Amino acid sequence: MKPPSGATRAIVTPSKSDMPETPVFARAACAAPHHLAAESGRAVLAEGGNAVEAMLAMAATIAVVYPHMNGIGGDGFWLVREPGGRVHTIEACGPAGALATIRRYRDKGYDSIPDRGPDAAVTVAGAVGGWALARELAGSLGGRLPLSLLLGEAIRHAREGVAVSASEARYAPKELDTLYDQPGFAATFLIDGKPPQAGAIRALPALAATLEQLAHAGLDDFYRGDVGREIAADLERAGSPVTRADLDGYRALARAPLAVRLAKATVYNCQPPSQGLAALMILGIVEKLGSIPPETPAWCHALIEATKRAFRVRDAVVTDFDRLRHDPAAFLTPERLAREAAAIAMDRAAAYPLRASGDGDTVWMGAIDGSGLSVSYIQSVYWEFGSGLVLPATGIVWQNRGTSFSLDPKATNPLEPGRKPFHTLNPALAVLDDGRVVSYGSMGGDGQPQFQAQVFTRYALYGMGVADAVDAPRLLFGRTWGAESMTVKVEDRFDPSCIAALRRFGHEIEELGGSYVDSLGHAGLLVRHPGNGRVEATHDPRSDGGAAGI
Repeated sequence: MKPPSGATRAIVTPSKSDMPETPVFARAACAAPHHLAAESGRAVLAEGGNAVEAMLAMAATIAVVYPHMNGIGGDGFWLVREPGGRVHTIEACGPAGALATIRRYRDKGYDSIPDRGPDAAVTVAGAVGGWALARELAGSLGGRLPLSLLLGEAIRHAREGVAVSASEARYAPKELDTLYDQPGFAATFLIDGKPPQAGAIRALPALAATLEQLAHAGLDDFYRGDVGREIAADLERAGSPVTRADLDGYRALARAPLAVRLAKATVYNCQPPSQGLAALMILGIVEKLGSIPPETPAWCHALIEATKRAFRVRDAVVTDFDRLRHDPAAFLTPERLAREAAAIAMDRAAAYPLRASGDGDTVWMGAIDGSGLSVSYIQSVYWEFGSGLVLPATGIVWQNRGTSFSLDPKATNPLEPGRKPFHTLNPALAVLDDGRVVSYGSMGGDGQPQFQAQVFTRYALYGMGVADAVDAPRLLFGRTWGAESMTVKVEDRFDPSCIAALRRFGHEIEELGGSYVDSLGHAGLLVRHPGNGRVEATHDPRSDGGAAGI
C-alpha cells in the first residue's frame, strides 16, 4: 500500500478565501491546528491562567483530538519568553531505552530501525515530562490553576468522544499495511475496521482514564507512578527496548536558547537535538545575500539554496546535546553566515547529494497572554500515529522518533542506550526591534525550518499581514510526506513565470496540484504589539484549527 517509488501523495485541502482576515484580540490569544485545542487555551486565559498554563491545556487537548499528528506518547519542545525578555527553552525529548543497542537490532536481522511496531518504539516519551517542567515555570510566573482544570477539556473529549478531523480523514499514513496491524491500533483508532470519515465520533476511554489519573496524581505519575508502571509493563510485553528504569530516570531539561541576530529582529529556537540551528541559519544566510524582492524567483532561489547550506551543517552537527562535537552557536555568527551565503550562486541551483533527515507529522501551537508572556510549542509522535503501538492499559500510542537513529556506529546519530535522537521539532520565537513579539512555527519534518522562514520573512521583513503570511503559497525543498524525491515542491498558486525561472536556474520543480497542501505545513503565527498589547493570531487554512482569545 505504499506509493510508487518517487511518487508524491500531496494531500490537498479545499480552496480557501483569497482575502484571509487576521483575528485580533484585545489582551491575549492562542492558535492551534485544531479549533478545540485553541478553545481549551482560550478558556484557561479567560480563567486568569497565563500563557504557559493555556499551552498545557492545549497540549493535552490536541493529543486527544489530533491523534494522527501527536500524543502523550511523543516528545515536545518549548520556547517561553517572559515579559521582561528572558527566554526559556524546555527540551522534552526522551532517550533510547536501555535495551536499544545496535547489536539487538542487527541480531533481529534489521539493516535499519523499523518504521512501525514495538521495535520502532525505541525512545522514552518526553512530552509529559515537558508539561511538568513547564508547569513549574508557569507557577514561578504566577500561574495557579489546578491540573484538573488544565487537563479537564482533554479528559472530557477523550471520554465523551470527538469528531474525527478533516485532516485525519484526508491522510493515508505511510506504511499503511504495517500500521493497521500494530497491537491495539485498529481497536483504538479505526471504526468497524476502517479509517473513520471526517465527523465520525470517536472516544478514547483508556486515554481519558490515563489523563484523569495524571490530573489526580500529578504529571510525574507518567514516569514514576501507577501510569508509569502500566506503561513499562505494556512496553515490555510488546517487546519495546524501553524499560521501567528508563521511565523512572527521565526528566525534561531546561536549556538556554539558540539565537540569531538579524537586521531588524532577534530570532530564537532550540538547541540540539532539535534542528533549530537549521531554521536560524536559513534566516541568517538569506539576509547575508542582500536585499531581494519578495515573492520573486530570486527570493525562492535564495530560500532553497540557504536551506541546502543549512541542512549540510545540520546533518553533520546536530545530535544529542550531551554528545555535540561542535558549538551550534559558532554557525550563527555573522562571519559564518556570510561565508555560507558567499558559497551560493544566485543564477544556478547547487547539487544536493546529501541524505534527507525524514519527514514527520507534528503540531505547532502558540499562546500569548495579557502580560506579554509568550509561548511557542511543538509536540509530535513523529510519523502519523508514531510506531502504531497502542499500550492497552493506558491507551497511549507510542512514538517512532527513534527511527532517526542509525545502526552505523560511525554515524552522526548512532543508536545507543540513553542517547537522544535527532529531532526535526523546532518551535520559533522572535522579538522585532520595534517591540513586537512573534510566536510562530509549523509541522512538517524537513519542511519546518523552510516554512518558518517563508512565514517569518513575509511578515516581519516584507510587511505582509499575519493571516496573509500564513496563507501565502509555499515551497519545500526535499522530502515531504509520502515522497522520497529531492525536488522543489510547490503549491499551484505560485506565478507560472516564477516556476519557469526556477527551472531555468536548474531546480527540479514538482507541482503538487493543489492550492493548499497539507504536506507543505500547518503553520501558525501570533504577534503581540507593544503599547496597546493587542495580539494578532492565526493558524493555517491547511489545518483544522484557528485562533481564539480574549
